[in-house]
Amino acid sequence: MVGIRNRSGRKKKSRHKAEKARWLRLAKWYGPPVAGLLIGIWATLRFSLLAPDPPARPENLCDIFREHPVWYDYASGSQQRWGTPIATQMAFVYYESSFRSHARPPRTRLWGLIPWARPTTAFGYAQALDPAWHEYLAANDGDWLTVRSDMQYALDFVGWYNRLSHQQLGIPYTAPRELYLAYHEGRTGYARRSFDRKPQLQALASRVRARAYRYHNQLQQCEAEFQCWRWYQFWPFCSAED
Repeated sequence: MVGIRNRSGRKKKSRHKAEKARWLRLAKWYGPPVAGLLIGIWATLRFSLLAPDPPARPENLCDIFREHPVWYDYASGSQQRWGTPIATQMAFVYYESSFRSHARPPRTRLWGLIPWARPTTAFGYAQALDPAWHEYLAANDGDWLTVRSDMQYALDFVGWYNRLSHQQLGIPYTAPRELYLAYHEGRTGYARRSFDRKPQLQALASRVRARAYRYHNQLQQCEAEFQCWRWYQFWPFCSAED
């Protein structure tokens, strides 16, 4: 009887090992594709389908932040880290993408009919170009989760870029028109005054300045609303400096 029990136990162990080996083989063959599929689904939901809609009333910064309160946190965090005022950051995004997370330049037309290549690699809320974005990622230890279609990183990019313009070109943070010219032309182009030959760009930069000032005045009337909007925040222990 003892021998029979031992043989039975060995058979069970053998079956268990065989079953374990079978599952390991299945995991080896099917694990990576399934994991890739799940990551792809998650990324699609995270960065595309679940991207917030543009604000219904983009002319008023208070209404923008009431619709998307976390955007205030992102802009405030960027201001604290890099120095660009909240209103200037949001004015940039207004004119760069109209608050569309996946904005791209329209495609050119081949022979006036066939959709062809895009004129630049600009993408996302801040319309960051590929070279500048890669420079930002390298300078700030960004990873594959740091994307231009996320408002948090878009505003941080705007702040980071303007910090370089401030340091290298001496543009004050209180000069949104000049900051935008450097943002659009690049710091080298700004230093060469390439914008002197572009009256339409100069007019656009003036509109950015006007909107930044307008947004600033609007924010003065409502900023307290967004400094204590989370459940764990309460006045007077939260403020724009927190």
